[in-house]
Amino acid sequence: MALIEYHQASPEVRAVYDDIMATRRTDWINNFWKALAHDPATLRRVWEGLKAVMVPGALDPLTKEMIYIAVSVAQGCEYCIASHTAGARRAGMTAAMQAELMAVIGMAAMTNRLAQGLRVPVDTRFATPP
Repeated sequence: MALIEYHQASPEVRAVYDDIMATRRTDWINNFWKALAHDPATLRRVWEGLKAVMVPGALDPLTKEMIYIAVSVAQGCEYCIASHTAGARRAGMTAAMQAELMAVIGMAAMTNRLAQGLRVPVDTRFATPP
């Protein structure tokens, strides 16, 4: 799929691009957004959702980026792994933190598969109250 560069974008797409650059304090648009720009409604919806979820809140930006990395690894999204690893590094993730994160992701993937494959029933102590 061709990527839609800023100079090729419709006014609607440029408005989202401008918001992305202003929010992220950058002068470029990454390929993910350029690919989504083929459907301006999806571009805007995804950007608004990401912008709302990734702001500091009960979880700090580094924690959110690391969670994003973990989900991206689990889903096998090379682009998202690279993008959110860069974001996590900007938010303060060290090489040691990244290595430990990958160890946790690998262990969780293994134990998840074992629990699923063995059909281990959830302990009542772990059950969420209604």
